[in-house]
Amino acid sequence: MKLFFHKLTHWEYWPFQMVYIPIYFLWAYYSIKAKSVFFFNASNPTIKNGGFMMESKKQIYNLIPQHYYPKTELVKEGTPVDEINKVLENAGIKYPFIAKPDIGLRGSAVKKIETPADLKQYAEKAHFDFIVQDLIPYENEVGVFYVRYPHEKEGRITGIVAKEFLIITGNGVATIEELIKKNARYELQLKVLKQEYGSKLLEILPMGEKVNLVPYGNHARGAKFLDGSHWVTPKLTATFNEMCVQIPGFHFGRLDIMYDTFEALEQGKNFSVVELNGAASEPTHIYDPRHSLFFAWKELARHITYMYEISVANHQKGFPYLAHKVGMKEYRLHQKQSRKIVNF
Repeated sequence: MKLFFHKLTHWEYWPFQMVYIPIYFLWAYYSIKAKSVFFFNASNPTIKNGGFMMESKKQIYNLIPQHYYPKTELVKEGTPVDEINKVLENAGIKYPFIAKPDIGLRGSAVKKIETPADLKQYAEKAHFDFIVQDLIPYENEVGVFYVRYPHEKEGRITGIVAKEFLIITGNGVATIEELIKKNARYELQLKVLKQEYGSKLLEILPMGEKVNLVPYGNHARGAKFLDGSHWVTPKLTATFNEMCVQIPGFHFGRLDIMYDTFEALEQGKNFSVVELNGAASEPTHIYDPRHSLFFAWKELARHITYMYEISVANHQKGFPYLAHKVGMKEYRLHQKQSRKIVNF
């Protein structure tokens, strides 16, 4: 009951479909104006479906200059573990590393691979293509929303979300599970954590020792999102413009970034792109617990308007919207892929 009331009184946990009800009407309005439900296809012309559905992470990484992101390799579904190890060796990716679906869904099936046994288990369970990726050495993570109209040489940062990982601190008395239960946000993840860590959750954590139970900043996996939009500075904007203008056809989306210090990030140093998300990107700073649902609706509407205007501008330059028949086929494939990942 405690968790039920926590979710009930914090809209950030409400079902996606409920939160987006007013946005569906705005989408319908823009679809009528564009004469296409799938107008988003033109928002990022070089990314499949504009980055709204069925987009390959590896293909997106290939658009980004390599020094901006960690070593990343694609593994096709059903690849034998021996061949995967050869891929790792040739790429110089060492344990531990990250494995995640090539076509993903809100952080599902993302796992830190510590040992060859972990890799074998992941590869046998993954009924989808996945990527293996170097572990990024930086501790901090932000999501930076970037928008640039096709006629502009420089874009703008429209929002920043800072992320607090699911980290517990030992007191020398309580077990890891007991420490998890002291935080409602963490306890909501307990079922998944039990599947991942098993009996390890019954261990007593020494005084002062910290453990990051989910080493990636995903809201659905327990990370706390905080609005850091006030961190936008001309220097930070210049850094992101320098990077983003080198990504062909990228106009609208969120870059998830891991970094050392904010000062270094401003200067374009000691950071790495975790992922680039296109038309399906949310301005995730809305999920700061301090924000109201009305604030979220306002920000969602603002960003969908950006996407619509960019799509129309690119369409006028000759980039097509997605044909309805093709769009519906892609949507069904996306639903099928989502079920695979969720069931992982």
